[in-house]
Amino acid sequence: MKWTCRLAIAVLSCAAGSAHAAYKVDIDAPAPLQKMLKEYLDLVRYQDRADLSDEQLQFLLDTVNDQVVQLASTEGYFTPKTTIKVEQSQDEKSTKHIKLQVEAGPQTKINAVDITATGAAVQQDPARIADIRKNWSLPAGAPFRQEDWDTAKNQGLEKLQQHKYAAARIAESQASVDPDDQQADLTVQYDSGPRFTLGPLQITGTKRYPESIIRNVNPLNIGEEYDVNRLLSLQRQIQNTPYFSNAIVGIDNDPENPDMTPVKVQVTEFPTQRIRTGVGYATDTGAQVEGRYTHYNVFNKAYVFDSQLRLEQKRQYGLLNLAMPPDSKNFVNSVNTSMERTRLEGVDLRSLRAGIKRARTGELYDTAYTLTYYRDELQQENGATLPSNTVISQGKHQALVPGFSWARRNVDDPIFPRHGNLLTIETGFALKGVITDQTFGRIYGRFKQYLPVAKRDLIIFRTELGGVFTKGAASQVPASLLFRAGGNESVRGYSYDSIGNEQNGTVYPTKYLVTGSAEYQRWFTEKWGAAVFYDVGAAADNWNNKTFYNGVGAGARWRSPVGSLNLDLAYGVQKKQIRPHISLGIAF
Repeated sequence: MKWTCRLAIAVLSCAAGSAHAAYKVDIDAPAPLQKMLKEYLDLVRYQDRADLSDEQLQFLLDTVNDQVVQLASTEGYFTPKTTIKVEQSQDEKSTKHIKLQVEAGPQTKINAVDITATGAAVQQDPARIADIRKNWSLPAGAPFRQEDWDTAKNQGLEKLQQHKYAAARIAESQASVDPDDQQADLTVQYDSGPRFTLGPLQITGTKRYPESIIRNVNPLNIGEEYDVNRLLSLQRQIQNTPYFSNAIVGIDNDPENPDMTPVKVQVTEFPTQRIRTGVGYATDTGAQVEGRYTHYNVFNKAYVFDSQLRLEQKRQYGLLNLAMPPDSKNFVNSVNTSMERTRLEGVDLRSLRAGIKRARTGELYDTAYTLTYYRDELQQENGATLPSNTVISQGKHQALVPGFSWARRNVDDPIFPRHGNLLTIETGFALKGVITDQTFGRIYGRFKQYLPVAKRDLIIFRTELGGVFTKGAASQVPASLLFRAGGNESVRGYSYDSIGNEQNGTVYPTKYLVTGSAEYQRWFTEKWGAAVFYDVGAAADNWNNKTFYNGVGAGARWRSPVGSLNLDLAYGVQKKQIRPHISLGIAF
C-alpha cells in the first residue's frame, strides 16, 4: 500500500515536540475489519511510540477516516463510517484513550464476471478456457474482496501456464465497483501466447559427476508439449539419485521462441563423501543408533559405495553396497552383502545375504531384478530343541534365489497422499542342489488404498499377502524368507513379529501370511489429526490351523516435513494387551 508508506514517512518527519502524546486505542468494528484495522491502521501501529508529539497525534487522527476507507475497500466495504472519540485519563501519565467505532455498511457483491482470452489456446484449447470459466472461484453473488479477486485471476492464469502455454499472462483485468449499488463487475482477459514444445537439456552445475547421470534418468522426450508436471518429474528423478542435493528445472518462456525450447537444469552436487549418524527409537525394535558412510565417486566413475551399521535393541544390521551410475535405460546395477541378527519372540535369527541387483526407479513404477544368496542360522534363545510341528529346523540353511519385484505409485501426493493406491509385488524361487537346500517358490504382495472424505478426512485400507510353496519339507527354507506378523505396519496391538507358529512362548516363522487394516483419519488442522483403526492378520503353516488376530485402537497424526508421524495406542483382542505404536507413515 503506497499511501501507507507515504503517511509513515510524513509522520516520522514531523518535528518531535517536548510533550509526549501517550495514548491507547480501542477499536469497535465488525469481525472482518477488526483484525485488519488493528494490524495496518497507523494510529494503532504508532501507539507505543514514546516520541510522538501532540501535533503528530493530531495528524494521525485527521487521516484515520481515509485509511479506514482504503482498508475496508479491500474487504468489499466501500462506504464505512468512522466515529472518533478521545478521552483524557486522570492518571499520572495523563494517557489519552481513543475509541474508534467503525460501521462497515453493506458489503459489495459480484454482479457479473466476463472472462475472455486471446492467443493460441482460443483455437487449440477452447476446453481449457471453458474450464477456467466453469471453475472460476469468484462467481456472481459472492462478496467482493481484493484478495479473492487476485486469487481468482491467478488461478486462471496458472491453469494456462501449467500445460502448453508457458508464456500465458493476464493481458487486462478490471474490477468496476459501484459503491451506491454495492455491486462489482469483474473483467479479465488472458493472453495464452503460443504453444511451447520441449527441446534438449541444458545442464549446469555438474563438476564432480558426469552429465550423463541426468540424461540417463531424464523422462522427457524432445518435441513433447510443455507441462509443468513433466518438468517436476525430471526434477524428482534427479533428486532420487544419490549425487545431487538440489535440482532446478525450467524453460525460458519467450513467446518469440516457443518451439523446441531448451530445458534448463541447474543442479547442486553432494560432496564426494558423506558421513551420517543418528539415534532413535521404534516401538517394534527398541532404541537404536546408526552410522552410515557413502562415497559417491569410487574409481572416479560415479560408482557409489555405501556402508551402513544399525544397532537396535532387538535387531542389528550391517550393509555393504557398490552401485554403478544409471545406464541409458535408467537401470542401476549393484552388488551387495548384508548381515542381520534379530532376537524376537524367543527366536535368535542370523541372516547373511549377498547378491547382485539391477533396478530402475521411475516416477510411478519401480522395477528390480535380483540374484541373492541367503544363508540363515536359527536358534531358540534359550537353547531348547524346536518342537516337531514347526516348519523350520534349527541350524544353517541356504538358498540361491533369483527374484523380481515391481512397485506402482498411483497417488496424488508422494508424501501426504489423499487419493490413489500403492502396490508392491515380490516373487522368487530356488532349486535344490543349486546352492540351495530345498526347492521352493515365494510370493509377497502389499496394497494400500487412499480414499478422501469431505475436505480433510481420509480412509486408508491396507492388505498384505505372502506365501512360500514347496513340495518338499519347508524346514530347509531360510527362515528370513518365511513370515511372521504383528507390529506397526502389520497388526497393531501386538509386538513386532509376535504372530506366527507359537510354541511354548516362542513364535516361529511360517509359510503363509495375510493381514488387513482399515483406518479413518480426521484432520482438525493442516498439521494435526486423529485416527481410529482396526487391524487383523494371521501367519500360519497351513490354513486349517490358522488363527486371526484382531487389533483396535486410536491415535494422533502429525504432518512432519518427511511424512505423517503416527502415535497409536492399540488393543490386541486375542492377547488382551494394550501396546503403543510409533511410526512414520511414508508411502512405500
